[in-house]
Amino acid sequence: MDSFEINKIIAAVLLVALLIIGIGKLSNIIFYVEKPEKPGYEVEVAQASSSLEKTAEVTSEKKVDIAALMSLGDISSGEKIFKKCAACHSINKGGAHKIGPALYNVVGRKIGKEAEYKYSKALLTYNKEWNFEELNGFLLKPSKWIKGTKMAYAGLRKEEDRASIIKYLNKNSDNPQPLP
Repeated sequence: MDSFEINKIIAAVLLVALLIIGIGKLSNIIFYVEKPEKPGYEVEVAQASSSLEKTAEVTSEKKVDIAALMSLGDISSGEKIFKKCAACHSINKGGAHKIGPALYNVVGRKIGKEAEYKYSKALLTYNKEWNFEELNGFLLKPSKWIKGTKMAYAGLRKEEDRASIIKYLNKNSDNPQPLP
């Protein structure tokens, strides 16, 4: 291949590049669109804050009528749904800890205080009890409800499923809490 052929190839590539750029500029001139003064919607970006503040924000955001929610649940379907949880948690009285802590007597228990289980720092410092509201929020999306938890579960979207699980957990206790 001689230098004349190489020059023709380079010229063709440059011509194509110039045509693409030129067509792009020409189309911007022909189809000019003015940007609106006020955007159709604004995207708000929250400032970074500490994990405890974020947890408090999430808690205050989701005020749920827990009595209405619990009326949706059913213990027998909670038992079926709990099979997803059984891979990591034990529900039997005196059951051993697995990847997650044993959940017998969980309703009414202090969060992160079960003996002989190594909780994440977020759960150790959360300083609340597992009541119906806390369980509902945590089961919805654990990583969002308590930032920094090591529970890697996506959560339960359906309200009926969460209510059923909570009723099932409450039933598996020495003294079940009265339903709201």
